Amino acid sequence: MFRLDAAKRAQTRLLNRVHARLSARVKPATAFVGQPEPRTVGSFARGRQLTAGNLLFAGHLVEAPGAILWDIAPPDDAFLEEVHGFVWLDDMASVGDAATRKAAQAWLFNWIDRYGNGSGPGWTPELAGRRVIRWLHHAFFVLGGATPEQSRAFFRSIAQQTIFLNRRWHSSPPGLPRFEALTGLISAGLSLQGMESQADPAIKALGQECVRQITDAGGLPTRNPEELLEVCTLLIWARDALHESRRVPEPSHLEAIARIVPTLRALRHADGGLARFHGGGRGVEGRLDTVLATAGVKAQAAQELVMGYARLAAGRTTMIIDAAAPPSGIASFNAHASTLAFELTSGRRPLIVNCGSGSTFGEDWRRAGRATPSHSTLCLDGFSSARLGATSRMGPIERELLDDVPKSVPVEMSRASDGVRFEGGHDGYLRTHGLTHARILELTFDGRGIVGEDLLVALDAAAKAQFNHKLEDSRLSGVPFDIRFHLHPEVDTAIDMNGTAVSMALRSGEIWVFRFEGHCDLALEPSVYLEKGRLRPRATKQIVLTARAMEYATRVRWSLAKAQDTAIAVRDLAQDDATLLN
Repeated sequence: MFRLDAAKRAQTRLLNRVHARLSARVKPATAFVGQPEPRTVGSFARGRQLTAGNLLFAGHLVEAPGAILWDIAPPDDAFLEEVHGFVWLDDMASVGDAATRKAAQAWLFNWIDRYGNGSGPGWTPELAGRRVIRWLHHAFFVLGGATPEQSRAFFRSIAQQTIFLNRRWHSSPPGLPRFEALTGLISAGLSLQGMESQADPAIKALGQECVRQITDAGGLPTRNPEELLEVCTLLIWARDALHESRRVPEPSHLEAIARIVPTLRALRHADGGLARFHGGGRGVEGRLDTVLATAGVKAQAAQELVMGYARLAAGRTTMIIDAAAPPSGIASFNAHASTLAFELTSGRRPLIVNCGSGSTFGEDWRRAGRATPSHSTLCLDGFSSARLGATSRMGPIERELLDDVPKSVPVEMSRASDGVRFEGGHDGYLRTHGLTHARILELTFDGRGIVGEDLLVALDAAAKAQFNHKLEDSRLSGVPFDIRFHLHPEVDTAIDMNGTAVSMALRSGEIWVFRFEGHCDLALEPSVYLEKGRLRPRATKQIVLTARAMEYATRVRWSLAKAQDTAIAVRDLAQDDATLLN
């Protein structure tokens, strides 16, 4: 099987190269049908850094003032993917001054000179789609002041990439990469004279992909909230481009947007950011707000579980819980062993988080971020609730898929006497230890208090026998477990009440207090907060409850509550840190 997969990947790369070279022979586009509008919004600060030569891609910082981007030796494949996708053009266009325009033009036209003949690593359908979208969105930025020869080179190259997309979009991996390829193809077909014939097949194909990839509940097989946001963004861009050209999107295209938007609302924390699960981050600044505002969909999610997540919300507090098994197979390319982990946000301030995706900080950080100890949940005996297995290649990057994931994750949502209640469990430790992890979470109606309960239970004779075997291996000292609560870096912490409580101060002025019941040891330990756009992981803390399972049923209770002197409504005026290179 592995040799067959490797042979298929090699064949795909070969065909991409062949069609990239063949597409160089096509008749170039001559002009735009209409004036392209920039739909993407970049970071002004990042654009200024790029202009100054501080090149931060895929977690690598290269200081090269005045250098041509393609002269820099790439540290890894992820760096290559970022630079050839041209998303950095969003940031440079957001600056828009003469110096930034000059640098962006130098990089773009040098790319055409070096790789416009179909050579180089940028010729995959997903990268070509990503690149074409940015070239179209910022065409007037990069063509301003360009020579006639440069303008002809631009149109020749973008036409070549359009033909390449027409021939190879179907070879892109399903999910976000394929949506990128098709959206780029549609955008080019609608925008470029001489490329009109490329649009119709792509419009139909995009509708078919919406049927295949978007679930009836508005989710993706990867269960990655940020990826869902990016897919919805592409679908809205394609929809608006079609409407502006007086074309009609496929019904399935519009229905997919209508299904996705309520899901995104349900996965949004009180501070406006997305829940950070399964390789996804909070989302590009402002993108979620833009999608919700422009989608034209007012509906809320009707199901208790949305894309496998449960949401508890009251007052100014939101909790989002991973309440389903992780993705498996090819969809687990970026998946995490995070079953029953949760994140908690109070107003504009995250409190309890997961470490996040470490993919931009190298392979070791990426693997660490996928493990159960990097999430706010229970970890048994140092094992993750799902394990890493075989590797698979997505584009230029090879990564491990999740294996041995929980098979049963029962969940129930209900009303408690003074709030809302979540009950869930998973059997991720059943095969290895004979134990099932169950978690109960209750959020009060005013949002000021959370009561939690974590249980480890051996449910039947076979499970008890397996647990007894583990107990004997420990010389009857018990099976160790940790319950972890990772804190956001801006939370100030202190252990109080002789080591039985933790006080947490948010920058808004709110004070939260953590307490527990049970035979546990409480500690504040180092942790990290992994987020894109940073040079290195941010140091933070985690609350850790450590104990041992000695019996067939072990229970630990804990609570999070606002201090009595914290106001119900807080006018949070504290400024956020906008620095990127930290």
